[in-house]
Order: sequence, then structure tokens, then C-alpha cells
Amino acid sequence: MFCKKISILGVTGSIGQSASDVILSAPEYFDVQVVSAGSNAQKLAQEAIRLKAKKAVIADERKCEELKSLLSGTNIEAHAGDEALEALAGEPCDLVLAAIVGFAGLRPILSALKNGINVAIANKEPLVAAGALVMETARKSGAKILPVDSEHNAIFQCLEDHNRAAIDKIILTASGGPFLDWDIKDINAATIEQAINHPNWSMGRKISVDSASMMNKALEIIEAHYLFDMPADKIDVVIHPQSVIHSMVSYHDGSVLAQMGASDMRTPVAYALSWPERIKTPGQTLDIKSLSKLTFLPPDLDKFPALRFAYTALESGQNAQITLNAANEEAVDLFLREQISFGKIAKIIENALLWADKEAPNKDIKTVDDIEEFNNNVRSFVTKSIL
Repeated sequence: MFCKKISILGVTGSIGQSASDVILSAPEYFDVQVVSAGSNAQKLAQEAIRLKAKKAVIADERKCEELKSLLSGTNIEAHAGDEALEALAGEPCDLVLAAIVGFAGLRPILSALKNGINVAIANKEPLVAAGALVMETARKSGAKILPVDSEHNAIFQCLEDHNRAAIDKIILTASGGPFLDWDIKDINAATIEQAINHPNWSMGRKISVDSASMMNKALEIIEAHYLFDMPADKIDVVIHPQSVIHSMVSYHDGSVLAQMGASDMRTPVAYALSWPERIKTPGQTLDIKSLSKLTFLPPDLDKFPALRFAYTALESGQNAQITLNAANEEAVDLFLREQISFGKIAKIIENALLWADKEAPNKDIKTVDDIEEFNNNVRSFVTKSIL
């Protein structure tokens, strides 16, 4: 039996809630150190108390007093602000679960890795925008990066490191989202409610929109490149509407290893939290006998141009990868605030990639400050371009 000291960054989100379920179903295996949230002080306090955490930190400093009040009478310390979050992410523990949505999770991840702490990474964006920096930081400190995304978690389970030279391809599966069978014209005019109505997975609004546009899969292509040190031509995407096979690794001898499971994020979360061991979870289990068919289709790049953008960004380099992520985050936010149509998301991203290629093709980006500056410049371009 093991007992790991765990910190959960983004405990109030969908991944954080899956982690809470896993930990509470097997509390003897985990000792929760730090939990964090963006601005929901009430939910953060609730989770801190449920998980018996030592410290709770809220990114929104305006909610500090509220958090302190909610935690009064407990032994849980209350902290607030981005600097506190970054510092607490680097405090000694066995594993940090990084589940903060978007680019905001980058600095806390780097803080943990610099201090030699293993990171179970659930948010794609830091690897997309700063993959080389994240992986180099982990290499220098000896920290391990464990993928939590169901697709990368599946590849992690199927990839035989000692047979790396025999790998033909890694194959990311995609459900196709809510618009798989829609016409392009209808997709472009889709409402928020239609975009977040995923047929298989229960997720937050941002990642649900990304799934509808297949930008989530585009980001996963870049993430896979860094996580598994794979060139773009060895990363494929296949549509698999049933979401039973979560990804595959194809080898030169003709073997294709696949990881299967129910559409329940508690399975990959539990694997990442307990690795290299396995524990029982409260998640759904797959009933093989109930499966009637598994289908696979090539993706339609006209309907889902985000996939094309990913390969272009990988070929172009880090500036394009930062641009892809930042432009998408801004465009999705504009869509969720009803300021642009769904179809406009892809157009905004494409225009931003063209801008980056023309205006800053050789901008030298090495540090996290450089990355954040360029990220902000892309966001400013997007905002100005729609005015």
C-alpha cells in the first residue's frame, strides 16, 4: 500500500471533481496538501474540507477574505493570488495534479517541476504554448510528467519505451463531438447550447466548445508531440464515435495496442494519481459484452480545420503554437459571451496564424516571460481584429 501527498490545482473543475471522487473513494492512499480554484471560494472551501487539505488557495485575491471566513474553525490555511498559487504548487509533495483551465496553468506547473515534483497534467494549453520549456524543466529536475487526458493517458499505457524505435504511429481517437454528422453551414451557425452538448463526455464549457470544433484534438496533436517526443508525421487522428478506445499505438510488426474504457475521466485520473500502481475507482467500467460495434472514420478537415492548423503550427514552430492556443482561447471566450458565431472561431485562429507568420516569424522566445508576452500580443491582435 502507498500513501501519496497530493496537491490538486483546479479542484472545482471537472477534472478536479473527478480527482476528488477518486481520492474520497480510496482515502487511505492519498494525503491532500493543497487545493486551488480560480474564483469560486465557496466550492473551494467545500472541497478543501471534504478532502482534509492542509491549504487552500484562490487565484482571485478579491475572494481571500471570503475563503478565510468559510474555512474559519478548521485547520486549513487560506491563501490567495497567482504568486501564492505558484509558490504552493512548488511545495514538497509526491504529485501535483494540474487541472487549471487554459494558459493560466503554466507557471504553477513549472513551479512544481522545478522542485522535482511529479506532475499529472490535465490541461493541454501549457504544453501547446510552452512544450519545450515544460519538458526541459522536467528533464533537468528529474520530475515525471503523467498525462491525464484520456487520449494521452491511453498512449502512456500502450507505449513501450524499450520498443520506441519500433513505433509506427500513435493514433489519437476523437469522438467527433456534437457536430460530427452536421453540414458545415449548420456548424457555423451553431448555438452555445448545441456546442457544449457533447454526446459522450461531461466537461466544462471551454473544452466542450473545443471538442465541438475539434480544436481539443488539434491541441492534443501538439501535446502528444512533446509528451512522447513524436514527430508530426507519426501522429494520426481517427474519428471513433463510441469513445471506447481512447487511443492506440501502432508498431512496425503490425501490432496495434489500444486502451479501452468507459467514457469516465475518473479512470485516467485514477491511473495518473496512483501510477505506477492501480487502484479501484468509483468510475464506470466497460462492459465488453454490451458492445455492438466500434467504428472508425477519417476526420473531415473541411468541417474541422483545427486539425490542419495543428500540423501547420507544429511545422512552423513555437510562435505558431502559442498563437494557435491564445487565439483559440480568445475566440472561444468571445463565442461563449455571444460576441461571435461558432463559425468565426476557426476564421479568427487562421487570421492569427497568418499574422504571426508575417509579423513575428523570428521572434526569439525562450523564457516563460517571453511566452506570456507573445501570448498577450496574440490576444490583443484577436481582440482588435473583431472590433
